[in-house]
Amino acid sequence: MTLRFRPPSKSLAGPRLGARIQICGRVVVQIDGRRVEGGLPGRQGPALLVYLAANRDRPVSRDELIEALWPGELPPRPEPALSVLLSKLRSSLGPASLEGRSDLRLAMADAWIDLEAAALGAHRAESAVALGDWMGAAGPARVALHTASRGVLPGLEAPWIDDLRARLEDIRLRALACVGASSLRIGGTELPAAERSARSLVRLSPYREAGYKLLMEALAAEGNTAEALQVYEALRCRLREELGSAPSRELQALHQLLLGPKLSAARGRAAEGQHLTQEEERSDGDPS
Repeated sequence: MTLRFRPPSKSLAGPRLGARIQICGRVVVQIDGRRVEGGLPGRQGPALLVYLAANRDRPVSRDELIEALWPGELPPRPEPALSVLLSKLRSSLGPASLEGRSDLRLAMADAWIDLEAAALGAHRAESAVALGDWMGAAGPARVALHTASRGVLPGLEAPWIDDLRARLEDIRLRALACVGASSLRIGGTELPAAERSARSLVRLSPYREAGYKLLMEALAAEGNTAEALQVYEALRCRLREELGSAPSRELQALHQLLLGPKLSAARGRAAEGQHLTQEEERSDGDPS
């Protein structure tokens, strides 16, 4: 079951009135400023709304909804159970909120949905970073990060929820990278934010070298060059021991830059001396 995100067309903050649907974290629905999610029963009620909101670009069959809402064991009468949930959803959101009978669709084209706003924020932030517009990247990236960090439907498990969480985690990582990059380039009081973002990237995605590079740059900008070198060494050891590989050339170049010309030359001579010593030892042990 594949979730497809509708291309976001709304603002990040959303309209002041109208429909606002928050599906990340706690499910919240506002219709013209009035909270209405209380009418969604149990766990299946909010899950139904989340599924329809995440797939509002296409009609969804009743069979697909039943499979999504009861992925393990079906209720004794799944069709009537689904009908009850759909009736409650219409009562909460309005009688015209759903269209179709056998195939249903969320008929709220102007509704603001936080997941779409997060995807839009991450996209805008990445575009601004690519253009070197660091201030322009900071705001959308933080909006996306705040939303994506809330998770979705805590306590519920289903394949489509796993897929949705993976999409949300991708937005979170992209937003962290943009927050870190923009904070680093803005500098000054924003440098701690760059370091925090980079540390989160390293923790959440320990094999993504971009996080290590950002962390090394942030630490160096804060004057902690030695700690930045330790970050590189930790990555080098991890890659060698777990994958049998080495850091990328870009990261190696940053490492050499942080070492400085004198220390780099000294390390080079030390490595050459160690190599010669090993060659001499092999020659001494040669019976010929």
